[in-house]
Amino acid sequence: MNPNDTGLLVVDVQDRLVAVQPDEQRIVWNIRRLLDGAKILGVRAAATEQYPEKLGPTSAILAERLDTPVVSKLAFSCADCEAIFDTWRAAGIHRVLVVGIETHVCVQQTVLDLLAAGMQVIVAADAVGARHAIDHDIALRRMETSGALLTTTEAALFEWCGVAGTPEFKQISALVKEVMSEGNSNA
Repeated sequence: MNPNDTGLLVVDVQDRLVAVQPDEQRIVWNIRRLLDGAKILGVRAAATEQYPEKLGPTSAILAERLDTPVVSKLAFSCADCEAIFDTWRAAGIHRVLVVGIETHVCVQQTVLDLLAAGMQVIVAADAVGARHAIDHDIALRRMETSGALLTTTEAALFEWCGVAGTPEFKQISALVKEVMSEGNSNA
């Protein structure tokens, strides 16, 4: 992955969905760090909301970091969110780093559809979640065996960065060194 060919897709990280995740703080914390890193390095980022009339908006800490409007959807997969993918394809983006909720529903269906559409898909395993561990684990295995690559938040940040010794590297290094504090996914 590099900043010129990769988009960061935040799938359905809405407060009502986040609240039922056993690792809710870790998921939001890692996605927030990826969004901050994307901004530092010029990686395009977009987000979706599943049925926001019923499930509410994207978590505020993430929404405030987005430069483009969140795309509302009813389908579980984000693959038909043309506002996102048409823009990305026109910009030469052929890789998508996928994060969000829930691993076995909207994340997995999005990943499988994007793979079928010929995109390279990477999933940050520590920035996705599901209510039940078995659903999360099986979905990660299914996506990987279907052709998605698994990574972590820290690995993705350093891969986007590419080299040390730059002002951007210093900022990315600071994001990586953050420690998640109890009750605060902002730092």
